[in-house]
Amino acid sequence: MPEETITVGNPEKEKVKVEGNNVRKIREGLLLSKAELARRAKISVLTIDRVEKGMTCRMDTKRKIILSLGMKLSDRDKVFTRE
Repeated sequence: MPEETITVGNPEKEKVKVEGNNVRKIREGLLLSKAELARRAKISVLTIDRVEKGMTCRMDTKRKIILSLGMKLSDRDKVFTRE
């Protein structure tokens, strides 16, 4: 999924960057719920939901998600596309 910017609310105020990622596909392949992944990563379910929808997140959040999916940090390109 290529990066794109979508407008939320007032087009002059808020823009949300959308990134491609495979978090949902990998999570579902491991038969994990959003709640279980959030618990493992020690982040909120809302954050998991936002990440799966392609909204940007902090590097530390990406690191927690990658490790919670049982992957190595070197596999980050399999989970998140390059920015």
